[in-house]
Amino acid sequence: MGPQGKQSPSPPPVPRAGSCLLLLFCLHVGAPCPQGCLCPELAGAVAVHCSARGLQEVPRDIPADAVLLKLDANDIAYVPDGVFRRLSQLRELDLSRNAIETLGPAAFAGLAGGLRLLDLSHNRLRRIPKDALGPLGARVRLSHNPLHCECALQEALWELRLDPDAADEIACRTSEREELVGRPLIQALDAGANLCGARRRTTDVAMLATMFGWFAMVVTYLAYYVRQNQAATRRHLQYLKSLPSVPDTRDPSGLAP
Repeated sequence: MGPQGKQSPSPPPVPRAGSCLLLLFCLHVGAPCPQGCLCPELAGAVAVHCSARGLQEVPRDIPADAVLLKLDANDIAYVPDGVFRRLSQLRELDLSRNAIETLGPAAFAGLAGGLRLLDLSHNRLRRIPKDALGPLGARVRLSHNPLHCECALQEALWELRLDPDAADEIACRTSEREELVGRPLIQALDAGANLCGARRRTTDVAMLATMFGWFAMVVTYLAYYVRQNQAATRRHLQYLKSLPSVPDTRDPSGLAP
């Protein structure tokens, strides 16, 4: 056949819109996500929703590019060191309404650079480890925890950036000062309450007692030293008195013989 008889190659098939959506869906399903959780993606940002899943610990397979992590309304009791270390892009972490009693001193290591909000409200925290929360620049929610108000808590709170919307809901379940029990702690501190006053007074008393003890020891030693010297002096004088006297043979005139 001549050139006119040749058939031109057919163009490649154009993919249908449904095929593209299916491909995107398959790619999204293939992305890592903790079992039982949802990991929707919007504008390239991954949000991980694990609310009310009966979790007893923080999942270990959270996507490294997650910017939002909701672990609220679970049964988590302990947050170990370094469990969020891979999540450097995390901006919001919700751990509210769990059973958290203890935070590891490095529980939030790796989040100090980008975390904007940390919600620990409605848990069972009695004490706030300053090493765990102090390095964070995020707003922190601590309301509705059975906090024991003491000097260590006051020192920790002064280093935190508390969420102003929930700061007035931080109250003392127990306290070294009974008049603070049940009261909004931040308001009490702003009004001049000082949980570290008792510790400072105790420290001052201990220091004074120690100084008095050393002073008494020095005085006792000096008195003992003086008594010993006096006794030695008396013995030496008695010894000198007990020596026989030597007659003077010198010429009264002072002239040699």
